[in-house]
Amino acid sequence: MKILERVKKVPAGVMVVPMVIGSLINTFIPEVVRIGSFTTATFTSVGAATAIGIQLFALGTMLQLRDMPKVLKRGGLLLFSKFLIGAIIGIAVGKMFGKEGLMGLTTLAIISSVTNSNGSVFLALMSEYGDETDCASMALLTINDGPFLTLVAMGASGLANIPLVALIAAVGPLVIGMILGNLDKDIQKFLAPAGTILIPFVGFCLGAGIKITNLAKGGIGGILLGLICCFVGGAFILLCDRLIGGRPGYAAWGVATTAGNAVAVPAAVALVDPAWAAYEPIATAQVAAAAVLTALIVPFITSWWAKKYGCPKFPLPGQDFSKESVI
Repeated sequence: MKILERVKKVPAGVMVVPMVIGSLINTFIPEVVRIGSFTTATFTSVGAATAIGIQLFALGTMLQLRDMPKVLKRGGLLLFSKFLIGAIIGIAVGKMFGKEGLMGLTTLAIISSVTNSNGSVFLALMSEYGDETDCASMALLTINDGPFLTLVAMGASGLANIPLVALIAAVGPLVIGMILGNLDKDIQKFLAPAGTILIPFVGFCLGAGIKITNLAKGGIGGILLGLICCFVGGAFILLCDRLIGGRPGYAAWGVATTAGNAVAVPAAVALVDPAWAAYEPIATAQVAAAAVLTALIVPFITSWWAKKYGCPKFPLPGQDFSKESVI
């Protein structure tokens, strides 16, 4: 039936097609996969963390200790530029238009959305188009998956904290995999295919956490927010990735998403600063819409850009991805 062949014809299809199927099931007939046992563990968002953890472990075995400076450079640049553009846009809107924001978009919604990226989507895309260093950058990007950077951008950093245990838990599988891969090359060879094999499972689990109806709940404001996060935020991150990082830019588009966890950020901010409580419900709906929209369109943009301007899996003539700067 050539199912895999047809799926691969879709940009980032190995991830996108399962993700769309998962989101359709979760939106219209979620009970089909919520019957319990292995079915629920494999085909709902319950399994996302496990699949991603195994994928990070396998990718960690591919990393050499000498690669860590590159991981910190690439991941740090993506993290900082993602935070910076979200803070600039949100604070600018807040200063000019107040808490109510512009066109129904509050400062709270903008910063919550644009400063947070979907690490799962990034990892799946980098597994398909990037290299081990790109994939390992997800460990740094977990810092923006939650309220911390949003609170920093809103001037409340003194009230926020990132528990050390949470950071260790996020990078644990990657670090353990890297240690074992450096100690025994046979482990590295054995686990090499795992990162790719898990991509469709990660995609489906991601989709199983998405409700397409959230686009309607967020309204025009939510759709506009998603477009700002993707195209305005993405363009700035792309500029930084190319000019400062010397990279083609596929990873920049991969991070131009809104994290699913960002949906909980407005409530966290309102808890810390009750002055934002009145804006929390609409901001939550808009951030949820942005998370859905960016998860659907960013894989297509990343795929197109990677093939047009080059990436480790599809290098252009003259590109040498063994060097840090390839532009």
